[in-house]
Amino acid sequence: MSQKNIILYDVPSVRENLLPLSYTRPVADFLVGITTIRAKWERFLPGEYSYLTVPYLSAKFPLREASEGNILVASNVIPTAELAAKVATLLPGEALVGENRKGERFTIAAAGAPEEARPMLDSIPDNAEVWPGRVERVRDLYDIFTLNAQQIESDFAELTRGREGQSVPRSNTVIGLYDDIFIESGAIVEGVVLNASHGPIYIGRDVEIMEGSCLRGPIALGEHSTVNMGTRIYPGTSLGPWCKVGGELNNVVMFGYSNKAHDGFLGNAVIGEWCNLGAGCTASNLKNDYTEIKLWNYPAHRFLRTGLQFCGLIMADHSKAGINTMFNTATVVGVGVNIHGSGFPRNFVASFSEGGASGFTDLPMEKFFDTAARMMARRGKAMTDADAHIFHEIRNLAENYK
Repeated sequence: MSQKNIILYDVPSVRENLLPLSYTRPVADFLVGITTIRAKWERFLPGEYSYLTVPYLSAKFPLREASEGNILVASNVIPTAELAAKVATLLPGEALVGENRKGERFTIAAAGAPEEARPMLDSIPDNAEVWPGRVERVRDLYDIFTLNAQQIESDFAELTRGREGQSVPRSNTVIGLYDDIFIESGAIVEGVVLNASHGPIYIGRDVEIMEGSCLRGPIALGEHSTVNMGTRIYPGTSLGPWCKVGGELNNVVMFGYSNKAHDGFLGNAVIGEWCNLGAGCTASNLKNDYTEIKLWNYPAHRFLRTGLQFCGLIMADHSKAGINTMFNTATVVGVGVNIHGSGFPRNFVASFSEGGASGFTDLPMEKFFDTAARMMARRGKAMTDADAHIFHEIRNLAENYK
């Protein structure tokens, strides 16, 4: 059997619904659980992988089309081993469809050349086979944190099967089974309370968890991340690589290279890459009257009902909040935002804005790039020409949402 050429396709309606996080990356690069959606597909369905996304992202995330063996996969679908095995059997012109709890159908994958398979993912093809099992997918921003605990558990089972990690040092207090705690090489974990009785705890390579911290699984800490002294981390929290956290986190997903290093609360939240929340920064995740939360939706240009009682901060890449910043419940912050000053900023802040409760002005691109370069240099990274092009394009697109 020839190797499959898997193309992770950003279905336009889905990608737009996941703005502002999808401004800077294909949806398959979202972190959900221990790994990204792409990494899950790669684990279950070996092959050559590439992306079919919006044009301005394509230089950084290019498409690779093969002469045969192409399968387009909806980039927001989270695979299982069984689902991936079924997708691998699709022949050119065939599609696999899923069905949600409301009986609404969506295309999971289609085989064939991109120009032939793409229409099958943009709509529901007639006579397509319907997958009988449950299909998890990221359709709304809040799906990232609501699905996260479950995905940590399933990723943990796959990533640790047949492997042996570091032993848990004796200075730690362990609640639950030691088998539900996995520590990769180079990690430093001393004087910490590790409670795995409610779910597994995955500690990535070269992570440091400082003394006095308390972790209750399911939790996943990406490589080179740091947990400062006395940090409290509750279930459903995932840190991508090179994050630094402190204070209190509950059901938080941080994509990578972002910091919330000091005291303050963050719950039911998603933070992109290269973000920084200053000391004392706190975000509400519950309304005082306990009513249903509404969240800003980009394609609708308004706040939509979520059916949730808990939803905190959604912050896209390269955004910053000064010390003691307070966020209202379910605040959405775009790309490249600089928030400072007292009081609560509004619940939706457009990309490349600067200000606070008293109002916002446009953030000059020169200032944005200067700040980004300084932060990235601290992690030995530099912005590429492709990155700069992406941010200029986002700046133009963001004018539609002010």
